Amino acid sequence: MRILLWHVHGSWTTAFVQGPHTCVVPVTPDRGPDGLGRARTFDWPDSVVEVPAERLRDEHIDVVVLQRPHEPALVDRLLGRRPPLVHVEHDAPHGNVPDTRHPAADIPGVTLVHVTHFNRLMRDAGPAPTTVTEHGVVDPGHRWTGELPRAAVVVNEPVRRGRATGTDLLPAFAAAAPLDVLGLRTEHLAEHLALPPDRCRAHELTQARPHTEMSRRRVHVHPVRRTSLGLSLLEAMHLGMPVVALATTEVTESVPAGAGVVSNRIDVLTEAVRGFVADPLRARLAGGRARAAALARYGLSRFLDDWERLLKEVTR
Repeated sequence: MRILLWHVHGSWTTAFVQGPHTCVVPVTPDRGPDGLGRARTFDWPDSVVEVPAERLRDEHIDVVVLQRPHEPALVDRLLGRRPPLVHVEHDAPHGNVPDTRHPAADIPGVTLVHVTHFNRLMRDAGPAPTTVTEHGVVDPGHRWTGELPRAAVVVNEPVRRGRATGTDLLPAFAAAAPLDVLGLRTEHLAEHLALPPDRCRAHELTQARPHTEMSRRRVHVHPVRRTSLGLSLLEAMHLGMPVVALATTEVTESVPAGAGVVSNRIDVLTEAVRGFVADPLRARLAGGRARAAALARYGLSRFLDDWERLLKEVTR
């Protein structure tokens, strides 16, 4: 098939484009949000082709994968027709939950695909047919060494996003173990939190480096209050890292017993961080269980098989 989708969510798209189809991604001269084209910091196969937005009308498209509310209007304007539509919802609902109505609920002919069962449960899809295709992760390999007795936190823009990403919880975790916060726009985080630099180091990283840097830390801390299901959590598990995470959204479904500690009690979580940092063997064993669980549930083959079935169904 030839699948039209916009480059919106780099990590999710990196898994999606590993399938057998040709993925057409629009590109504009400014490479803005509606025309980013091919990724520059992710490894995408040659089956992902850039097409200038103004030439999409001449392209054969079998199905469109939508990801944002305004994209149906882009389809109408740029294609002049509507192939079968699939809307992937990456985010947990905000606002008036659980009465939040999904923007795709009233689009005729659209199939709504959630990435977690929590999202499906919490969003009002109206008459739209809905399904869940859980995340898949390109396996980075078992890289954990845990050589540094520090905790890794992966988050973009922690100062701006604040409570949603659990930024206010970082001082409690920093008291349990020194933190390395990896992500985009992490500068001045320690100053913002009034933490000594040695207890909270910010690392401004591109996509090429986080896996190597994460795996050198003893434990992965996932303090996010409100997200669909952080791919950084699943990637840490693939790396063989033990994880300590808030028991919110889909996390309790994703981290089995023995792979880490999941709780909404900060004292339980900080004690778990202390324990993993102090006991490398315990961290190694939990990380091994985390990797096995991640490969079984969030492996790339399962993800691509699920999408293959869905795409055949909607284009039948």
